[in-house]
Amino acid sequence: MTHVDPATGPATEARTRRREPATILRAGALALAGIGVAATAFELASERHWNDLDQLIPWAALVVLLGAIGAVLVPRAAALTLSRVLAAIVLAASLYGIVDHTVANHDAGALDGRYSETWDDLPAAQQWWYAATKTVGPAPTLAPGVLGQGALLVLLAGVGRRNRAPSRHRS
Repeated sequence: MTHVDPATGPATEARTRRREPATILRAGALALAGIGVAATAFELASERHWNDLDQLIPWAALVVLLGAIGAVLVPRAAALTLSRVLAAIVLAASLYGIVDHTVANHDAGALDGRYSETWDDLPAAQQWWYAATKTVGPAPTLAPGVLGQGALLVLLAGVGRRNRAPSRHRS
């Protein structure tokens, strides 16, 4: 049970808690995650990224990430656990997107005008480097990483958070 100073009262205690560095950093991490969700949704919409099932994965990941952001705000241990599980799902989707985009770029390497005649002669490591860095292919390999960044921010926002379970009074 938290001791409340009768001279300052609970309102002053709440104001003090809001100014704690951990609280400010947590709010900042969640704000950045929210900005990442909005920016990613805008980018996906502007690219009309909804033409097949694979292209719907980041949209689902955005919804899951919003759920993770909301869950980390709930002062319950179960909600914190849920936010971590949801963030892990988004991290997995992010990694899938990075790999999927890199593979798509690699597959397009032989069609690239600069490398079409020499693609098959390039070392495999160089081909994959070109694919990962978008030297060849149209798929942005870093774009799915924004989802992972948002998930990591949610995980960081939950570090050291105190869970405030309802107190149970026994008579």
